[in-house]
Amino acid sequence: MPLFWIAILSCMVSVLIIVAVLQYRWTKQLSVASEARLATTLQPLMVGWHLDFYGELSAICVALQVGPDSGARDNWDDYLHRYINWSHAPINSASVENIYANPGLIKSVYVWQTASSPMPRLFRLNPDAARIESSSVPAGLEPLLTRLNSKSSSLPIGLRAWEAVGSTAGERSGDQQEYRPLGSERSDLTTGWQFDRNVPAIVHPIVAAGHHSSHSNAKPSSSKDPVDWIVVVLNLDYIQIKVLPNLTKRDFSSREGLEYKLAVVAEGNVPRVIYSSDPGFPLGNQVSIDSRMNIFGPPPESVEGDFWQAIKNSELIRNQDWRNFSAPVWFPVIQYGSDDQPWTLLVQHRTGPLEAIATSIWHRNLLTSGVVLLLLAFGMSLIIFATRRAQKLAQLQLNFVANVSHELLTPLAAIHSVGQNLRDGLCDTKADSIQTGSNITSQARQLTDMVRQILLFASTQSGTIRYTLSPLNVSDLVETVRGNIATLVEGNGFEVDQDVQEGLPNIMGDLPALSQCIQNLVVNAVKYSGRSRRVGISASLHGAKANQREVRISVQDYGRGISSSELGHIFEPFYRSPGVVDAQIHGTGLGLAVAKRIAQAMGGRLSVVSVVDVGSTFTLHLPVILGTKSEADMLVSDSV
Repeated sequence: MPLFWIAILSCMVSVLIIVAVLQYRWTKQLSVASEARLATTLQPLMVGWHLDFYGELSAICVALQVGPDSGARDNWDDYLHRYINWSHAPINSASVENIYANPGLIKSVYVWQTASSPMPRLFRLNPDAARIESSSVPAGLEPLLTRLNSKSSSLPIGLRAWEAVGSTAGERSGDQQEYRPLGSERSDLTTGWQFDRNVPAIVHPIVAAGHHSSHSNAKPSSSKDPVDWIVVVLNLDYIQIKVLPNLTKRDFSSREGLEYKLAVVAEGNVPRVIYSSDPGFPLGNQVSIDSRMNIFGPPPESVEGDFWQAIKNSELIRNQDWRNFSAPVWFPVIQYGSDDQPWTLLVQHRTGPLEAIATSIWHRNLLTSGVVLLLLAFGMSLIIFATRRAQKLAQLQLNFVANVSHELLTPLAAIHSVGQNLRDGLCDTKADSIQTGSNITSQARQLTDMVRQILLFASTQSGTIRYTLSPLNVSDLVETVRGNIATLVEGNGFEVDQDVQEGLPNIMGDLPALSQCIQNLVVNAVKYSGRSRRVGISASLHGAKANQREVRISVQDYGRGISSSELGHIFEPFYRSPGVVDAQIHGTGLGLAVAKRIAQAMGGRLSVVSVVDVGSTFTLHLPVILGTKSEADMLVSDSV
């Protein structure tokens, strides 16, 4: 291959590789962008769900109105009346004020008196009887009350009751000695309410002086005074059956229903499913979860808590992993130890994990791009192949023109020479005249055959030639060929070995065309026989595929043979092997090409077997006419 084509192929391969790499990067970026787009839809839904959940839980906190002064100006009757008004208020979803009013969410409201009596006492606010009743400690509430009792020595300590025992922040709060006005403890992060997810319950410290029915005798309160507690016990069953399903339907539904599967799980060594939108979700393996959110957030002192403080102040989410994040810290969660496990919201798209969807999109885009690149490479290969073939054909045509010109000039030159001799009076005797006439006739015939061959090739090439098909006898066909080539064979001193099987069935074909086909094979055999002066013609019946039979007419020579590297080209138009050209054997390179096209037009084919320096055998395969008596007789004789 010339260096030019090697350079072209190298450039094209390099371009394809560069395009493939860029396409891979582009499809990967598109996949990441698709996943990010899905994330920008999912994360706001989860945060919106969390805000609604917070609204449900905080409605009672707003109703009780424990303000920044931690109840310094209120007494217990005030809390009772507020609770009664809230629990009996009509629910109006259209009212912003009462949008989260849901009395069924509250199981009980207690006052845990830890500061004004020798022994802590528990009181229950009874909205139905409109009174405050002494109450025993319900099952499951004792760990929380014990914790609150240990955090009742002062308001600063009470406001940080959520901190685990021994934390540095708690020790600093307890060590403060200065007096501060009530209300200065409130920060942007919390209004003093704290959440116990084990009960579950929401608690708030209130100054001990606030339980008196009259404020006239109350001494001024300070942050060093001991505190009592308001304890709001939530109805977990109601949260599971009513609140969470409604929130899920409100925030994650579309016209087609829920787009995502949701579950609220209490994490731990053995996770506990609090709520699930679909039975069996989540499974034990949570690798396929699209996103998880810590519902009550991390401890406020953590870096993550500071981040969500910024979120609370309406800053944008930047560079946050949307697959695993924490919600804003509205209620600090009471910590009992390092093994405390949060409530987590788990979300998965109903059609499958978002990562799998994005990966599927990426694979589909990558496959499409790969197919396009393959088609591009295939098209480029076809262009190169067609270009190379066109160049090769052009070169063959140039060689053909040169060969034909030489072949035409040879007999013309001989005729011109003989004519010159006649003009000069060199043919004195009758024998000279006969010889001269014979030479002119021979050269004219050669010239005529050459022109006829070219015209026949042009006809087969353009498809303008029309064949008249009729049943033909194989023996008659062979005799017709022998008659046409008699002069050629005898003039060159050749012997023809003929072996035609008797009783061959008829074939369907055009007699002149088939005669020309076999004649081209014989001429080719005579031309390339070398020193041998023998040509064999044989015809016999053979089996073919699909239980059909065919007649094989073979032409054999005993000459130079054809190398295996040239066998694939000998039927190409204008092709002449380098060895033939070097041997100065006359020809146009059209004989075998014309023979092959005629064979195909008759429904047959040409095959060749050749051994160098031994000879070649060209075989014309022609299907027989089915159902003829001759074929039946041949089949019987073959079976015998």
